[in-house]
Amino acid sequence: MVGLMTAAEVLEKVKGAAVTATGPDERALQIDYAALATQIKAALGDRKVARVHINRFLPEGYEEQGRFNILVLTSGKVLYDMVIGDSYFRYDVVSVSDLDKVQVIDAVWENREKRQEEPFLSLRLMHADETHLLLALNDDERKSLLAFADVVTAARHPER
Repeated sequence: MVGLMTAAEVLEKVKGAAVTATGPDERALQIDYAALATQIKAALGDRKVARVHINRFLPEGYEEQGRFNILVLTSGKVLYDMVIGDSYFRYDVVSVSDLDKVQVIDAVWENREKRQEEPFLSLRLMHADETHLLLALNDDERKSLLAFADVVTAARHPER
C-alpha cells in the first residue's frame, strides 16, 4: 500500500501535535520524547499505519488523562487510541472488525467562551462499553476525520 507510515513517522506527527496542544493559558507540555518514542514503538511494533487523526482537544471523559490524543489505524485494520500528556501515555487497542457501531455526527456546539455556535464533526467508534471519539473543528481536521471514517467503514463494510 502506498502512503503507509511507520511508528517513527507517527511520533513526528505527535511532536507537531504537542506544540499545538498547549493553550495560551496553559503550561507548555513537558514530554520526554525519547521515552514516548519507545512507548509508541512498543505499542505499534512493526505495524504499518494507514491513517492517523489527532484530536487537538481531549474528548469528554479523557480530561484527567492527558492533553491530546491520537487515533491510529494500521493497515491490518487495528485501531489504537493513544492519550498523551506531560508524564502520561496510555493506549487502547481494538480491531475494526470488533466495532459494534460507527457513527458520524455533523452538528453545531455552543462555544460559551466565545458566545457563539461553532460547527463540529465527530466520528464515534463504539465497541462494548467503550467509545473512541475523533473530533474535527476546522476544515483540515474535517478532511482527516472523513478520510479516517472512509477507511474504517470500507474495512467494516466492503462493497462487494
